[in-house]
Amino acid sequence: MKIDKQYVLSLLEGAKNTTRNEIDRILEKAGDKKGLEHSEIAALLEISDPEQTKRLFEVAGKIKRDVYGNRVVLFAPLYISDYCVNNCVYCGYKCANRFNRRRLTMDEIRKEVEILEAMGHKRLALEAGEDPENCPIEYVLEAIKTIYDTYEKNGVIRRINVNIAATTVENYQKLKEAQIGTYILFEETYDEDVYKKMHPNCIKGDYDYHTTAFDRAMEGGIDDVGAGVLFGLANPKFEVLSLMLHNQHLEEKYGVGFHTISVPRLRPAEGVTLEKFPHLVDDDMFKKIVAIIRIAVPYTGMILSTREDENMRKELLEYGISQVSAGSCTGVGGYQESMNGENVSQFKMADERTPQQVIEDLMSKDYIPSYCTACYRTGRTGEKFMNIAKSEKIHHMCKPNALTTLMEYAVDYGDEDFIKRTEVFIKKQAESIDRDDIKKFTLDNIDKLKNGERDLYI
Repeated sequence: MKIDKQYVLSLLEGAKNTTRNEIDRILEKAGDKKGLEHSEIAALLEISDPEQTKRLFEVAGKIKRDVYGNRVVLFAPLYISDYCVNNCVYCGYKCANRFNRRRLTMDEIRKEVEILEAMGHKRLALEAGEDPENCPIEYVLEAIKTIYDTYEKNGVIRRINVNIAATTVENYQKLKEAQIGTYILFEETYDEDVYKKMHPNCIKGDYDYHTTAFDRAMEGGIDDVGAGVLFGLANPKFEVLSLMLHNQHLEEKYGVGFHTISVPRLRPAEGVTLEKFPHLVDDDMFKKIVAIIRIAVPYTGMILSTREDENMRKELLEYGISQVSAGSCTGVGGYQESMNGENVSQFKMADERTPQQVIEDLMSKDYIPSYCTACYRTGRTGEKFMNIAKSEKIHHMCKPNALTTLMEYAVDYGDEDFIKRTEVFIKKQAESIDRDDIKKFTLDNIDKLKNGERDLYI
């Protein structure tokens, strides 16, 4: 897999002359949810007219509602090691930064997980710096086992997505055997020249090895992979088109593209200021990027972290984002007191609300907060998941499962008032379920959960 830079640049150059009528045609076509040609994606990236921008958001919003309904998946990151041999220009964990680095022991990981479980989390994104000596694959595998084996009352982690450095087919096979959910890797930037400048004198500087990581993951048996770039390193239009080319490559070779796409923007961090980066993405462009990705890959999940503030997260949920983090800490041991009271985060967060505050806010806006992990545990992954999603029959599973996990959260972590309000919300949401058997399943689960049953799903 190698991005043809000249091809992408030619698409961007050709799109500069896109007419208003052509934009209207592309947006009309997009509503069919069958994806777009590369030239059409490039054309949408040139939208500047306010009326067409509004139409872009409307089309993306309808696609998002058609595919995902009003569900929003919640998760939290868990940083287990900040040792890193790389010197990435944009990262607070760069090896040039001098601070007391740490790797969590298994006991410390258990404590972190217990705290996360006490918040109600069921899905984690495991994060670690790249250091073959201090953070080898054996340590990551032991951490995964420890997380799955840790329980806090009714709390349990049911899905661990893993974001670690590009590795070998053999190591991906080991991650598959450890029952990870999605393997996540950020390309950072697809512009090879910029990539090499951002990763001087380090293992991660091998552009070809990095861009072929998903091929090795697929060969290792992992069929759910999640991509992303760090917007702000290179031309954002180039990045969006390259993401789509990468996705197409995986679809053609392995039958399934990205399960998720993350859209982080560059943020200040330890030893990182933004003045030296000429491609920072402003809010208006960022909103367009999210909407265009949603239109281009209608059935791919889109993830937004706490890099973005509460208001931006609310807006992007309307026309693209389907997963958000909640109650996050981005430092090793961040959910406990850090060693010597010092906590070096990978980046600065903009949304510091608790999970319950996020849940309350989502419900107030008629979203269903979801802790569902059913597809992963029933084998609905990879191409099988995409086939169900594209048939749009996934609603018959996702909505009842989301409502059930919300009720489970309320019973286990809410007070009496919150439980009552959540039950009213769930019953109202269940009224829109068009199959009587599924509606009955959802409503029956309310009493089952109150009576002590757990982990109910289709």
